[in-house]
Amino acid sequence: MAGENHTTLPEFLLLGFSDHKALQGPLFWVVLLVYLVTLLGNSLIILLTQVSPALHSPMYFFLRQLSVVELFYTTNIVPRTLANLAFPHPQAISFQGCAAQMYVFIVLGISECCLLTAMAYDRYVAICQPLHYSTLLSPRACMAMVGTSWLTGIITATTHASLIFSLPFASHPIIPHFLCDILPVLRLASAGKHKSEISVMTATVVFIMIPFSLIVTSYIRILGAILAMASTQSRRKVFSTCSSHLLVVSLFFGTASITYIRPQAGSSVTTDRVLSLFYTVVTPMLNPIIYTLRNKDVRRALQHLVKRQSPLP
Repeated sequence: MAGENHTTLPEFLLLGFSDHKALQGPLFWVVLLVYLVTLLGNSLIILLTQVSPALHSPMYFFLRQLSVVELFYTTNIVPRTLANLAFPHPQAISFQGCAAQMYVFIVLGISECCLLTAMAYDRYVAICQPLHYSTLLSPRACMAMVGTSWLTGIITATTHASLIFSLPFASHPIIPHFLCDILPVLRLASAGKHKSEISVMTATVVFIMIPFSLIVTSYIRILGAILAMASTQSRRKVFSTCSSHLLVVSLFFGTASITYIRPQAGSSVTTDRVLSLFYTVVTPMLNPIIYTLRNKDVRRALQHLVKRQSPLP
């Protein structure tokens, strides 16, 4: 009987923002509004890149895949977050539910890292090796990159989730977060968490830094190609095709790095939750807005779609 406190638990408790009760009401409506805008924006990107012939290129194929990831990503987190915000006390989540949420969270997070890297490679080939573009970014090659992105996410999530949820946990653990994120859950383990934390964090850093390094390398070469152009207009046109992706990369990797790579000593639970709220809820909303406002092809496709759907005068 002495080992009962260390067996697989039927449920965890998600703290959410129940320790800031005055914020829960306003935060509920803000998160709901952001979620609805995210669903609308990413669905619109998927529709436009599917029906508009002008957007049938590798760059927009990857953008459509990114929007699919963002839809699943927010839907995995936001509905439960809204449910938690609707009640004043920490809400229960089953052991299996917590494991499933973390698994999907890791799959989609790693897949997004890889997709952003593929999008940087697309821009590199288009600008630095345009004569080889149709070969290097053939439909088969694009599908292979997307498949590899998902496979990498699945392998990483399977490894992480198996490692974390095979650990013993104390009775009635409260997760000081609004989702089953890696570190908050791992720190609740009653034994063996030190080695697991090192392994998980090493893998996390690798999967953040390797894609980011490849993206930086691509843009260093792109910058060299832009500076070599004689025409200012050509430089401006080429840079405009990269600016949206650069903004999205900065938002994603910036918040992920601050959350997972910064020293944990001295960081507060509230700060961790605010950062997580930004990159899990706000960033997926901003991505389609950035691409719609800063990309002329997407704007033209949207205008064309609106005109087609508008009744004749």
